[in-house]
Amino acid sequence: MELASRDEEQARVTRVMGAIEARLEVVARQIDAAHRETTRVEQAYGDATKVNITETDDRMETNAAVQQQKMMVARAVENETILQHEAQRLHLLQQNPYFGRIDIEEDGAVDTLYIGMGTFIDEKDDFLVYDWRAPIAAIYYNGTLGPVTYETPVGPATVTLLNKRQFTIENGAIRNMFDTSETVGDEILQAVLGQQSDAYMKNIVATIQQEQNDIIRDTKADVLVVQGVAGSGKTSAVLQRVAYLLYHSRKDLDADEMVLFSPNQLFANYISAVLPSLGEKNMRQATLYEFFAKRFSGLQVETLFDRYERDRAGLPESAKRIRRFKENADYLTLIRAYTQTPDQVPFFIDIMLNGEVFFSAETITKIYASQPAKATAANKFTDTKNTLIKRLRQRIKMALGDDWVQDALDALSDEQVTTMLVGRRFATGDQEQRFIAEKLVAKAFAPVYDAIYNDYFLDCYQDYARFLTTIAAPTVSTGAWAAMAEACASDLEHHELRLEDAAPILFLRDTITGGGTNHAIRYVFVDEMQDYSMAQLAYLHHAFPKAKLTLLGDAKQDVFTSDYQAGDFLATIKQVFTRQSVRLITLNKSYRSTRPITDFAKNLLPEHDHILAFNRDGERPVLVTTTAAAVRNDLTRLINEQLKFNNTVAILTRDRGTAEKLFATLQLDVQSTLLTPADHTMKTGCLIMPVYLAKGLEFDAVIGYDISAQTYADEADRDILYTLATRALHHLTLVALDDPSPLLAPLPADSFTTIDRSKKASRV
Repeated sequence: MELASRDEEQARVTRVMGAIEARLEVVARQIDAAHRETTRVEQAYGDATKVNITETDDRMETNAAVQQQKMMVARAVENETILQHEAQRLHLLQQNPYFGRIDIEEDGAVDTLYIGMGTFIDEKDDFLVYDWRAPIAAIYYNGTLGPVTYETPVGPATVTLLNKRQFTIENGAIRNMFDTSETVGDEILQAVLGQQSDAYMKNIVATIQQEQNDIIRDTKADVLVVQGVAGSGKTSAVLQRVAYLLYHSRKDLDADEMVLFSPNQLFANYISAVLPSLGEKNMRQATLYEFFAKRFSGLQVETLFDRYERDRAGLPESAKRIRRFKENADYLTLIRAYTQTPDQVPFFIDIMLNGEVFFSAETITKIYASQPAKATAANKFTDTKNTLIKRLRQRIKMALGDDWVQDALDALSDEQVTTMLVGRRFATGDQEQRFIAEKLVAKAFAPVYDAIYNDYFLDCYQDYARFLTTIAAPTVSTGAWAAMAEACASDLEHHELRLEDAAPILFLRDTITGGGTNHAIRYVFVDEMQDYSMAQLAYLHHAFPKAKLTLLGDAKQDVFTSDYQAGDFLATIKQVFTRQSVRLITLNKSYRSTRPITDFAKNLLPEHDHILAFNRDGERPVLVTTTAAAVRNDLTRLINEQLKFNNTVAILTRDRGTAEKLFATLQLDVQSTLLTPADHTMKTGCLIMPVYLAKGLEFDAVIGYDISAQTYADEADRDILYTLATRALHHLTLVALDDPSPLLAPLPADSFTTIDRSKKASRV
């Protein structure tokens, strides 16, 4: 077949853009008219509710009118919403209508399709642009020339892909156009990856690779595990997966039924523009700390960052073993067994009212113990609550004749009585008086009802402390375990909770009460999965039992637990989710950094042959060795040089204290920003932060500070140094004080440039 020339393709772009502009004008007028209609109908609805409702016939007539008006309002609002969504989609296409073209042959007929950010159909019902998420668009991402099979709503279909053409279109003009047999050609990738970084992640729909497309379009796996090397595009692919799922299940899936667990608020804000740029609403986002903190009222839950900083001061071997034991999913199994022991009664406390015991812990314990022995803990607990509520109602009835109730009745004003009787009619004055008295007593006893309803009579913390005395970690001494249990109890008394105890305590509470689950969430996404313990992942599955899970991360970027976490992370996931269909997709090609940076970073790892660098040229990383006395001047010079060519220059330190000291030292010489876990917004310029805050982020230039023998000394530090190096897009500089880290010594000599300022000499 004869392909269109560049001029012919440009003419089509111009024609499609003209059609889009024309449709936008029509839609704008329709939105204006729809808005006026919505306002008119809402006003009519308001008038309909003002009809006299004194007589029965009037009430029936009014009710019918109100229901009719409600339906009219709903239709008017729906019509306006549909038009607004169309306008939003047209704006996405306005300056860049599409990025790809495929020519296919099916049953002897040849068809040409253009792929873009959204669907656009002209007034003749011809598809001028197909949405990148449409089933047939999978051919563009997955297919090489020749026979291609793709999924359709009625099953797989096979076509012959004759040609694939890619475009870069800016402001309606074709900047790049070429034919390729690959998923996305290097020319497009070179142009996209060579750009400067920004405060927000960009969507990369035009450069989705085949393995990324497999992630995006998977709808079958219960647990989708994405193991991707640094810079492999796993986060972008998962965000596009969200957009695809919303498109694929438009009628019965909403963004509010999805939740993403982000590593920190900085990252959450960094990715916040991706879904809106794809025409979709952002899903719910939370950090694991936020998730836990909302479930522990009055407790200060330890964050992963706080624990990392505490561990830096020293983590004994026994503490590592105990943490490994607690963070295993089997630990939750032990908790379940503890709660389901037939004679086991939860730790109850008194329900108080006005400083006096209303229901004693002893009474509650007897009620619980009287439940059928074979019943589950949750059923026993529910029946106990129901019994308490029944007894509360009896106490309310018994209190109606008390003197204080009569005094309260006498003190009511006529206005208060009228308010309490709104919508009520009584045959006799005695009935009215009893109704008011019941309301007064119920209000007085409301704290008791709240305590029952909200399970305040259960002390899950003391129950957890008791649980700790019933077991022992097989890898530590009895004394070490007892000391841990005592420390845990002491922390709880001071309203503090260690991170490794958060999921187990919640699971203990949920198992006893039968609560803690959210059945409305249908998809849960966990970024940086290697930062989660198996117990935490198992608890998330428990908390969202109806949700499919997508877990993504890189086992080699294990900043927080690399010094004590043992075993095969991915194999363990399969053991935890044995009842779910688990699919693993591996992304081995790194696109973020230049080839010299990627090669340098992967050489830090003992096993790295699986990491493939995208062929984007650049400068070799630089190791600068200086002294503590000269480092301020050296850093100032280096930062100012990098800022001439880069939007973002990140100085990454090993911990928070070093970042704070460095910021205080440099702020007089360089305008910089110190980022902490409390920050929500990314900035440009010079940024100083601990390396763990940079996880998932990328910067034009990265300066690794104090990459010295004492700071990065152990084998466990390799993952941290690898994570640091892979944050850089274009430039990587490591600054060592006096003696560089021994982890750099085995690296190939030609993989980086060395500059030794400590001896006033340089060599390459």
